[in-house]
Amino acid sequence: MKLLRHPLTWTAVAVVFGVAMYLFQPWRLFTTVEVNEPFPVGGAVPSAGSPPAASSRPSQGARPSQGPRPEGQASLSPGQAGAAPEATVLRSGAFVTHEHRTSGVAKVLRLPDGRRVLRIERLAASDGPDLRVWLSDQPVTDSWRNFDDGRYLELGHLKGNKGNANYAIPAGADLDRLTSVSIWCKRFSVSFGAAALTVENR
Repeated sequence: MKLLRHPLTWTAVAVVFGVAMYLFQPWRLFTTVEVNEPFPVGGAVPSAGSPPAASSRPSQGARPSQGPRPEGQASLSPGQAGAAPEATVLRSGAFVTHEHRTSGVAKVLRLPDGRRVLRIERLAASDGPDLRVWLSDQPVTDSWRNFDDGRYLELGHLKGNKGNANYAIPAGADLDRLTSVSIWCKRFSVSFGAAALTVENR
């Protein structure tokens, strides 16, 4: 009982509690950061370090595919036909849940100027500390434990745990090897959710 009344005991408890709150940030399991970035066509794609365009409106996905292209790749347009050059969907896949319930769709787009963008649409995931977007060479299964074993390319911080967002892919990225995407919690080395990026039907 004397130990509990000692000032140093309560100081130590406060320090441990503060450190635990900083590391785990449990309140983030109940917070939502929603972004609704427009479908990328021309112009600059905001980096993951840029402030997201937050919105309280329901998320809106990209417009539906216009059918196979000559090489069998789907093509999408943000407006009416002829209004702007189209972006081509190279790969796509749906998210599966790992450590936290995750849903949504990931698409690798090639823009008219040749740049490539990872677009995540209709994302619904838990918020968390230090979440990143990884392209990985690991297969997507029910387990996430293989994701930090192979090669990966970090595209930046997750802009929001709900909605639509674009992530620029470096020109030298080998998308023939990096065939999956993970929402990765860097602080605790776990995947919240992941999607296999498969080539569009030819």
